[in-house]
Amino acid sequence: MAERAAYASDPSKSRGRLFDPGTSPTRSEFQRDRDRIIHSTAFRRLQHKTQVFLHHEGQHFRTRLTHTLEVSQMARSIARALALDEDLAEAVALAHDLGHTPFGHAGERVLNEKLSEWGGFDHNMQAIRVVTRLENRYAEHDGLNLSWEALEGILKHNGPLVDRNGRALRADHPVPVGLNDIPASADLMPWSYASLEAQAAAIADDIAYNSHDIDDALRAGLIRIGDLADVPLVGPFARDVLAHWPDIERSRQAHEVQRRLITAQIEDVIAESTRNIAEVAPQSADDVRFAGRTLIRYSPPVAEAERGLKRFLFDHVYRSDEVMAPVRRSQTVVSMLFDHYMVTSAMPGSWGEAARAASDRGTRARIVADFVAGMTDPYALEQHARLFDGAGALG
Repeated sequence: MAERAAYASDPSKSRGRLFDPGTSPTRSEFQRDRDRIIHSTAFRRLQHKTQVFLHHEGQHFRTRLTHTLEVSQMARSIARALALDEDLAEAVALAHDLGHTPFGHAGERVLNEKLSEWGGFDHNMQAIRVVTRLENRYAEHDGLNLSWEALEGILKHNGPLVDRNGRALRADHPVPVGLNDIPASADLMPWSYASLEAQAAAIADDIAYNSHDIDDALRAGLIRIGDLADVPLVGPFARDVLAHWPDIERSRQAHEVQRRLITAQIEDVIAESTRNIAEVAPQSADDVRFAGRTLIRYSPPVAEAERGLKRFLFDHVYRSDEVMAPVRRSQTVVSMLFDHYMVTSAMPGSWGEAARAASDRGTRARIVADFVAGMTDPYALEQHARLFDGAGALG
C-alpha cells in the first residue's frame, strides 16, 4: 500500500475498541473492521434487500449488496488517489447500509412512522445498532466491536449530527434517538466531521446511486438513453454515445454512458478534494474533523449538475408508477408485520422473549423495529403470507 498522507487515518493510532481483542500479526485494525463487517449476518442479508427495484422483480437489478460492493470499490479508488487508508474507507462503505429495512426506503418510512412517538427510525442509526448491539456472533460481547474510527465513519459519513452543544442542526433533522447511547471506546464527537475515509465512502454512495440507478432504470424500460440527452451531468455522455454508436445494442450503449458518468464524477471529486485539502492543509485526521466543512466533495458546477440529475431520477424513476405501485404494497406488508408483533410479541426465540419482557411500549416498539428491519424482502413476504394468508402481499 502507498504511504498514507499526514491527514489520513492511521490504524496504528486508532482510538481502539470497546473490548480489546489483542493485536493481529497479519491485519491492521481497519482491515479487521472490514473483515468483521463482511462476515456479519446483516451484511449477507443485503443480498436479499431492495435497492430501487423490489428484489422479487428480477435477478439483474441491483440489491443493497451489489450497491454496497460498488460503493466500496469507488470509495477505495478515491481513498487511493488521495493517499488515505483504503481499508477504513472500504469498511465504512461496506457498513453504510446495514441498517436498511426490507423494501428499501419504503420500509424505513413505515418504521419511522410507527416509532414516531419514540424518536422515529433512521437507517443510519440502525446501522450503528446493528454493529454495536444486534450482531451477536462473539462469545465475549454483543456487536462487532469495531474500531472507534469505523463507528465514527458509519455514524457521521454524511456530516455532523448535532452542533457543539448537542442540539439539532436543523428543525427538520432532530437529534437521532440513541445518539448518546452508543457503545464505543471514546466519545464519537457527533458535532464534528468524520475522517476523509468516511467522506470518501459518503460521496461514493452518491456516485453509485446516480450511475447505477440510471442503468437499472434503462434495463427496466422506465427511460431510454435518448431521454438522458438534456439531463444535467449525464446528458453530454448520452448524446456522444448515441452519435458515435447509434446502432449497437442498448445494453452496450447504457454501459458506455454509465462508465463515463462514473469516471467523470470520480475524477471531479478527486480534483476538487485535492484543492480543498491543499487549502485547509490538515496535518492530522483530527484536523480534518475540526475543519468545519466537508473536504471530499464535488466541484460547485458538478454539484449543481448532480442535483439536476437527482431531480430527473426522482421524477422519472423513483416516483414512477412502475416503482411506486409495488412500493405501496410493500409498505402495507411492513406495517402489518409491525402491528402484529406489537400486539402478540410472536417473534422467534429471544426476540419474542425480549418483547414480552419489555417494561413499556416504547421499548417493545424498538425491539419489534429491530426484528422487522433485519428481515430480507423474501422473509418479510413469507412471514406476511404465513400470518395473513397472503392478504395485501406483493403480486
